Amino acid sequence: MQPIRLLSGLLTVGGWTMVSRVLGFVRDILIAAWLGTGPAHQAFVVAFSLPNLFRRFFAEGAFNMAFVPMFSKRLEAGEDAQSFARDAFSALGGLLILFTLAAQAAMPWLVLAMASGFRGQEQFDLAVFYGRIAFPYILFISLAALLSGVLNAAGRFAAAAAAPVLLNVLFIAAMAGAATLGGDVALALIWAVPVAGVAQMALVWWAAKEAGFRITPHLPRLTPELRRLAIIAAPAALAGGVVQVNLLIGRQVASYFDSAVSWLYNADRLYQLPLGVVAIAIGVVLLPDLSRRLRADDPEGSHDSFSRAAEFSLILTLPAAVALVAIPLPLVSVLFERGAFGSADSAATALAVAVYGAGLPAFVMQKVLQPLFFAREDTRRPFYYALAAMVVNAAVAIGLAPVVGYIAAAWGTTLAAWAMVALLWRGSRGMGLPARLDDRFHRRLPRIVLASGLMGAVLYGAGWALAPWLTMATVRYGALALLIGLGIVSYFGAGHLLGAFCWSEFRRAMRRQR
Repeated sequence: MQPIRLLSGLLTVGGWTMVSRVLGFVRDILIAAWLGTGPAHQAFVVAFSLPNLFRRFFAEGAFNMAFVPMFSKRLEAGEDAQSFARDAFSALGGLLILFTLAAQAAMPWLVLAMASGFRGQEQFDLAVFYGRIAFPYILFISLAALLSGVLNAAGRFAAAAAAPVLLNVLFIAAMAGAATLGGDVALALIWAVPVAGVAQMALVWWAAKEAGFRITPHLPRLTPELRRLAIIAAPAALAGGVVQVNLLIGRQVASYFDSAVSWLYNADRLYQLPLGVVAIAIGVVLLPDLSRRLRADDPEGSHDSFSRAAEFSLILTLPAAVALVAIPLPLVSVLFERGAFGSADSAATALAVAVYGAGLPAFVMQKVLQPLFFAREDTRRPFYYALAAMVVNAAVAIGLAPVVGYIAAAWGTTLAAWAMVALLWRGSRGMGLPARLDDRFHRRLPRIVLASGLMGAVLYGAGWALAPWLTMATVRYGALALLIGLGIVSYFGAGHLLGAFCWSEFRRAMRRQR
């Protein structure tokens, strides 16, 4: 087989995702400054969440978790993978056109399902209006995700990883243009959503064409391969539905506390930076790699890929989690506190950031463990595990809300993530060598943990020492940059001395990219 270079692919996807997330920060900083946490912002959060909620079913979630292994195995075996992709593209497009039309009619009920606490308030009507504008995004982004799966299976990661950058560029341009011209910033922002979907789909379609895959739509037809795809995708869709129920539970709890929807949204955006960079890269690269190695009967290669993915994810995730727990308030106050976003908003958001940070390693390890099941076309067991995690989330979020308030939603999300990891790990124990972590991983893990702990102590102490400068408008950005720099130097310095990782491995991967 022609192997996928795992670390090189992770760096490619992770690098582009980092660019996207940094631009996303700029976007969210501008949104917080111009919209604050008022009705327009809360309506935007719910409206933009709707297509993103359902894309987990049709895009990165159920459909692609079934499509990518099937396409990868056909590609590895030299079968007609392109025809299979065309059929899947046409079927998915037809289904989503009907679904989008139905959602337009059902929009008030969809908004109530997301945030029933909005009923009778200004943000409810705004969310319905914004939702109808934003919802067609699901059609374009889901088709873009399928085309990205084609590219990823072929080991071409750059275009698909770069596509989300377009979303943030267009968001920033729309807001800046509206603010400059004195227009409605929130309205410009919501109209940018479907436009960005078209741009993302066009980019990956062109990249797939350049890679030799001309994916043109035709009238949908139910072939035997699509029947099998539907059978495999159905449990994954149910699992995706459970995950979305978890999000709905959190948002419903938050909608009953003033401004909590916005606090949790901004906290989510902050912890999504390391989560997106690492977890997206792992999921994108590992699934097609494991699928092709299983088809080629290469258990040793699968064993190495799984171990390296787990190792690389923890090298980047554990220090990020420690940082989010150690210095959440400096991060939130410097990045978001301006304009309509005040100090009380910073404190409430920082608490959520710390709670989400405690769950960050679990969110990433799910992306490492799930491909073990999906590469084997096993989507049933992850569905059952997701059901159990949903029970944990609901019990914590709903049960603790009367006691601790809005932060119960964040605790429910974090504890459910750890429950999911425990179940996935236990379920993978019967998969043999490909699902075992090698000796190198076991040697390096405690060293990664120790280096992260040392970094956390440095950050906490430096955050206390720099506190006066972190609140001064003229120097706070420099103070935050210094704080983050101290954390990076302390972690990578300690990690190198302890033997948690080896720089030569990263240098070799970078040379392969070039």
